[in-house]
Amino acid sequence: MSHIHSHDHAHHTHSHGPATPHPAQAAAWSILRMTVSARLAAALAVSAALWAVVLVAMR
Repeated sequence: MSHIHSHDHAHHTHSHGPATPHPAQAAAWSILRMTVSARLAAALAVSAALWAVVLVAMR
């Protein structure tokens, strides 16, 4: 069985020049907009999750 798949992306067009970066898009969520206490809570949650992975892996 032969399957030919072309990776030709000529159909994908850009509205900006090749030398310019992509236009900025509004971020739905940003850590920079979080309060200090929310950042600390998020960091603690991520840390706890990573420690849980480590402890489960060590079992």
